[in-house]
Amino acid sequence: MKPFERISNPRQIRRRLRLNQQEFWSRVGVTQSGGSRYESGRGMPKPVRELLRLVHIEGIELGQAKGSDFEVVTYLKQANPRLYRNLRKAAVKRNGRKK
Repeated sequence: MKPFERISNPRQIRRRLRLNQQEFWSRVGVTQSGGSRYESGRGMPKPVRELLRLVHIEGIELGQAKGSDFEVVTYLKQANPRLYRNLRKAAVKRNGRKK
């Protein structure tokens, strides 16, 4: 998924992760009721989409990330996508997380 790409079904992502609305949306700074509206089809602002992508698709813990971390990731994905994919797979495997 590319940065700022439209997320068609956040409910599907949430269910795949087996999280309730409170758990899922609070990780990106959105209230449960706000998240419910996005899941019902209301337009999601770009910053919320990007946070959702970073946290729930890319698996980045926002509390530990710095601006320079995002710059490096963006650069690596563009400059050497194969290396990025290999590093990401290794990190996921090392941390025991699912993609």
